[in-house]
Amino acid sequence: MQANKKILAALALTTLAGTVQAADEVVVYSARIDELIKPVFDQYTAKTGVKVKFITDKEAPLLARLKAEGENTPADLLITVDAGNLWQAEQQGVLKPLKSPVIEANIPSQYRSSTGAWTGLSLRARTIVYSTERVKPQELSTYEALADKSWEGRLCLRTSKKVYNQSLTATLIETHGAAKTEQIIKGWVNNLATDVFADDTALLQAIDAGQCDVGMVNTYYFGRLHKEKPDLKVKLFWPNQADRGVHVNLSGAGVTQHAPHAAAAQQLLEWMTTPEAQGVFAGVNQEFPANPQVAPSKEVAAWGSFKADSIPVEVAGKRQAEAIKLMDRAGWN
Repeated sequence: MQANKKILAALALTTLAGTVQAADEVVVYSARIDELIKPVFDQYTAKTGVKVKFITDKEAPLLARLKAEGENTPADLLITVDAGNLWQAEQQGVLKPLKSPVIEANIPSQYRSSTGAWTGLSLRARTIVYSTERVKPQELSTYEALADKSWEGRLCLRTSKKVYNQSLTATLIETHGAAKTEQIIKGWVNNLATDVFADDTALLQAIDAGQCDVGMVNTYYFGRLHKEKPDLKVKLFWPNQADRGVHVNLSGAGVTQHAPHAAAAQQLLEWMTTPEAQGVFAGVNQEFPANPQVAPSKEVAAWGSFKADSIPVEVAGKRQAEAIKLMDRAGWN
């Protein structure tokens, strides 16, 4: 009997030790690639001793996996890009609403879910780019003005299938209503110089090569290409500075609904909103920190400052379905 008690006690200690050990690791599902997140996680592990195990994939497979795993998921945190994707994850019930004074103090409300289910961690502007050889900056003004006849045969666009353009359209609907937004989108489509592009880099290269004169891209694509090709004949332009401002979206994260280590995941997420982590998280991808207390990297700061649209980014998710239908009606492929 005494031996049995010793065995049970040893088993209890082993189970407890396993629980403590498990809490020392956080599992992250990430739609951001390894080199963009590993430096941040390495820094957190060095600071706290908590190991961060991460699995990377595109957002759709990760969401499908979280839903299929349900209560049995090993994932504690989901990281993905675009408020539209984060909003969809929230709607599909895979994220846990949080009340975090730390996150609320560090990240402006427009870059967070109103339920606390997710927060932005870094920002990217989807702005206008133009040829420095064929366009003068004073010819540019707003997103809407690119629908004018003067840009006929001169505009390049990325495919409407990409969530970045769906989110931009969603915010236009929020600002102007569906009817006016559809007119704007039709104007863009009428002004196309060529078929839509699969990605922003190809669009930038097309402007540089003279295939078109203006387009719209996420700022970090410009940063990457400019780094590879310093003589790139393309520049950024900040539109709508006299009214609502530049369309800004984000990459962000939320604690999963069935996180095995929810408290540890929340601590990691909160730390990722602090100045200590923000510069690293944003800097590796040439993005803007979501925490306004943190200055952007020198490379990003060199692009100049701008007024950003104050519309809450979760509008990109709420109006996503409406935006997709509108873009389809307008002929944006």
